Amino acid sequence: MTATQYLTDDARWEALRRRDRAAEGAFFIAVRTTGVYCLASCAGRPLRKNVEFHDTRASARAAGFRPCLRCKPDQPRETLRWATTPTSLGLALVARAEAGLRLVILGDDRETLVRDLERRFRSARLEEDAEGLAADLVAVGRTIDAGAPSDLPLDARGTPLQQAVWAALRQIPAGRTASYADIARAIGRPTAFRAVAQACGANPLAVITPCHRVVRADGGLSGYRWGVERKQALLVRESAAKEAA
Repeated sequence: MTATQYLTDDARWEALRRRDRAAEGAFFIAVRTTGVYCLASCAGRPLRKNVEFHDTRASARAAGFRPCLRCKPDQPRETLRWATTPTSLGLALVARAEAGLRLVILGDDRETLVRDLERRFRSARLEEDAEGLAADLVAVGRTIDAGAPSDLPLDARGTPLQQAVWAALRQIPAGRTASYADIARAIGRPTAFRAVAQACGANPLAVITPCHRVVRADGGLSGYRWGVERKQALLVRESAAKEAA
């Protein structure tokens, strides 16, 4: 969506009704009964008769409105571009910041994936951009479908421990597995295997950061955020490719 698609009050009201994240910054919603101005995605639900629209924050402030404390329309917002692509393991949703990939998640339902994206990045401006992300979608698809190494820049955000775990995961070769205790030792935290398991569960880059290669000490699959069946399929595929090499 572009700003030109929100030129009329009717279009703006519809964006408000949908809580349209793509409309953030294109205009601002001022609510006469509360005296605040908001983003289109704000969780508030004003009545149409109490709403007026402003092209800029300055316009809303000049009219006597103050920023909403819920949606914080004056807070700087990072833009994330996103799109989905079909893969052999279901749909993949890919989101990218300027610095690199921020999110790769797997699922079977597009709406569920989009809700997950919105939940993770509540303060970001989200733009669907399948055309602009075409090369990224192809690269991610090849990694998921064929195990092709990815040289895409990554920009996953996490705590220092999470970052250390994710970096260690990317050192596990395809066709090999490691236990949570192995990863804990690799990052110099030999007793932190539970924290390692939690970091694996928080991994935002499915397959790109191969948390599917981490198994229990007895070789069992344990859990996988995107489904144990997908984990098993990935490990079987990678093991077969290693044997064939």
